[in-house]
Parts: sequence; structure tokens; C-alpha cells
Amino acid sequence: MTAREAGLIACTRCTRVWPEGQARCARCGTPLVSRDPRSLQRVWAWLAVGVICYIPANLYPMLKTRTLFQSSDDTIIEGAIELASHGAVGIALVILIASVLIPIGKFLAIGFLAVSLGSDSRMSPGARHKLYELVEFIGRWSMIDVFVVAILSSLVQLSVVANINPGPAAITFAMSVIFTMLAAQSFDPRMIWDAEKRSAL
Repeated sequence: MTAREAGLIACTRCTRVWPEGQARCARCGTPLVSRDPRSLQRVWAWLAVGVICYIPANLYPMLKTRTLFQSSDDTIIEGAIELASHGAVGIALVILIASVLIPIGKFLAIGFLAVSLGSDSRMSPGARHKLYELVEFIGRWSMIDVFVVAILSSLVQLSVVANINPGPAAITFAMSVIFTMLAAQSFDPRMIWDAEKRSAL
């Protein structure tokens, strides 16, 4: 028997369980809803905007470096290649994983979870729920590239000799990460189990 069948409803913020029919959580004040009917619409909307922002984040420079004798504007991948060519292979791999593999993996995972609600999936509900928790957990680590740019920009400001400034891709990349996190937070994982129950009937 599920909590819904037992006449209970859980707060999505603090996870406290209340009797069905109560309007707000008495602990944190969050409105109590058994299921959010517009959850999936928000997931697709945030995910679409996140993907749109991710495209210019890879096409435009992430970092603008100016020294006394030369200047360079590097995209995420160009910056990783530059680091690898100077022997910092480990840092280059971290940037590639955090800025390319993880965001693309999150897009695919959230899209898969949303699609799986309306179709039969070979993945069990428990596995899909773990996938959702993984997407939620790694979301914050996608910002590592933006943190690196912010730290470098604040540390390397030597007037005419050398300076590092964030490029236009830093803003669009940060926006992409934020929108993807909003898409993951908009997803109601309880619908995974509802879809499984409907398919079993």
C-alpha cells in the first residue's frame, strides 16, 4: 500500500507526512499536493531552455586571456586542450567531464525520465528513481567550469601585463546549468511509480 492509498501526503520540501486534505505543511509551510499535474510541462520547458543555452556555451569563448605579447579566446574544449598540451591532463579531464559529459548526460537522463512516464520502460522504477537521485546529486558539480573562470578572473588582473576575463559562454553555461537543475527539481519522482502501477493494471 502506498502513502496515497493510505490517505497520506508527504511534503516535497521537508518530507514530513500529513493526512490527505491538509493544505500546507505545518512544519515548513510548503503547499501540499499529492501530484503536480503540470510537473512534466515544467520539466520539458526548463530542459529545452537549458539545451538552448548550452549550444552558445560551447560555441563562444569561455575565457579571454590577454598578456603583454598575445591574446586568446578559448571555448570550453579549446581550454581543456590547451591545459592538456601544457601537461595539466588531469585538470583538462575534470573540465571536460564536468563541462561536457555531465551536462549532456543530465540532458539525456532527464529527457529519458520524462519520456519513460508515458511509455513502457525496460528500466525498473527503482532504477529510474536512483537515476533521478543521481541527476539531482551531480547537478551542482556542473558549475565547476564557471567557478574556475571566476577564480582566475579575480586572481589574474595585472593591468597591461596580463589579465583574464570571463567570456560570453560563461553566462550561457551558468544559465544552462541553472535551467537543467530547475528541470530536475520540477520532475516529480512519484510519477515514476504511478506510471508503473498504471502499466501493471
